[in-house]
Amino acid sequence: MILGFIDSRAKILLFFCICKIMHKKHAIGLHISFFWLTLCPIMRKVKLFLTDVDGCLTDGGMYYGADGEEMKRFCVYDGMGIVRLQKAGIPCGILTSENTPIVQRRAEKLRLQYLRMGVGSQVQRGATTKLEAAEEICRELGITLEDVCFVGDDINDLDLLRAVGLPACPPNARPEVLALPRILRLQTPGGQGAIRELADKILDLTI
Repeated sequence: MILGFIDSRAKILLFFCICKIMHKKHAIGLHISFFWLTLCPIMRKVKLFLTDVDGCLTDGGMYYGADGEEMKRFCVYDGMGIVRLQKAGIPCGILTSENTPIVQRRAEKLRLQYLRMGVGSQVQRGATTKLEAAEEICRELGITLEDVCFVGDDINDLDLLRAVGLPACPPNARPEVLALPRILRLQTPGGQGAIRELADKILDLTI
C-alpha cells in the first residue's frame, strides 16, 4: 500500500512537471509568433537602412599601428548585405560620431548613398544628433522615420532607435540599448556579420 501511494504521488508530480514544461513552451511559441507577426510587416516597409559604425559595423575596438595609425576591422559579410540591400532598391547610410578617413573609404567602397560623420558626438558641443541627421535624410527621400531601419549599440543612438520603425542592435550593445522595448536583438555580434543577419531578414521579406 505504501509503495502504491508513493508511486501515485510520483506520477502526479511527473504529470504536473510535464504540464508546466508544455505551458512554458506554448507561451514561448506564442511570444515568438506574436513577435514575428508584428515584425514582418515592419520589415517589409523598410525604405532606408542606417547603421552606426563602432560596435555595429566593427567590433568596437580601436586598433593602432606602430606609428600611431588608427585601424578598424570591418566584416565582408556586412558589406555584401549592404550591397544587396542597395541592389534591392533600399538606400543605405552610415551615421557615426567618428570623423575618420577609414569610415570615408569604407562608405566609398560600398557606394553608400548617405554618410554622416561627426553626428551624435558626446564630446563636441552643439553637434548634430543622429536623430536630426536621419530626419534630414528622410525629408530628402520623402519618407518618415517609420520607414527607417537603424542599427545602433550605444547611448548616443537611443533617441533615433526609439523613433524609427525598425530599431535593431547587436548582442554586444550597451544595457540601455538592449532594454529598449521594441528593439530587435540580433544574434550576431557587431563586426562579425550583424548587419548581414539583419539585411538577409529584410531581403527575405521584400524580394
